[in-house]
Amino acid sequence: MNPVVSRMRHGLTPWARISGIALCAMLTLGPVIWTVSTSLRTPAESADLPPRIVPTDPSLDAYLGVFEQIDVWLYALNSTLVTALIAVGQMITAGLAGYAFARLEFRFKRPLFGLVLATMMVPLQVTIIPVFLELKAMGLTDTLLGLIIPAFPTAFGTFLMRQYFLGMPKDLGEAALIDGAGPWRIFRSVYAPLAAPGLAIVGVLAFNYHWNEFFRPLILETSTENLTLPLGLVTLQGNLGTGSISVVLAGVVLSMIPAVAVFVVGQRPLREGITSAGVNR
Repeated sequence: MNPVVSRMRHGLTPWARISGIALCAMLTLGPVIWTVSTSLRTPAESADLPPRIVPTDPSLDAYLGVFEQIDVWLYALNSTLVTALIAVGQMITAGLAGYAFARLEFRFKRPLFGLVLATMMVPLQVTIIPVFLELKAMGLTDTLLGLIIPAFPTAFGTFLMRQYFLGMPKDLGEAALIDGAGPWRIFRSVYAPLAAPGLAIVGVLAFNYHWNEFFRPLILETSTENLTLPLGLVTLQGNLGTGSISVVLAGVVLSMIPAVAVFVVGQRPLREGITSAGVNR
């Protein structure tokens, strides 16, 4: 190859990568920037075409309107309680199930693991009616507990933790077994502490997913006091008829803050978990 052409090709590669990353960032952050910008506009300015990124006269009136029209604190408390307990529950169930499928030997282990993976291919809409009927028989419909308990099992978390445990050395468990530790003690004292980054991944992903969850709360919750934040924000849609798009998007921005905060705080565990899993494998 011509040396000049080779140098040009190698010189353009970093710029091509930077351009690709910048394009992806614009496509990802563009709607978020537009949402935040519109939430700071007046109702009249929110409908301007073409929309301007920087508001002419920034105002927080839309955010005050959200707090006046819906009980943001109650809905945020419900969402926090539901998502936090689901995240903790999934970390526990995924850790135990992943360890069992990775390190324990029992009958039908492979078919059972295949069955767990198969559940990831079943849409939520298919199982929501049986789940609703079971919760109704237990008296858990229209309760926050009815949202929390069915979400504890996680096929993806089980798969992730199984792969994580498989990447750990067997010598650690064998040494503990020689010292007289049982399966539960080996899991609790040896493998669980080492799996903390993987469990953090499960927890962060569970929190972000269920914080924004809409379909299950829509089916299972009817009382106003049991609504989660995504459902509570639906009542703001009436502002679209009056042209106050800013109020709706201000509610959207408020709902994004906890999820973004959890993701920012959980970035380090996520990075460490993914890196260590790759090194172990």
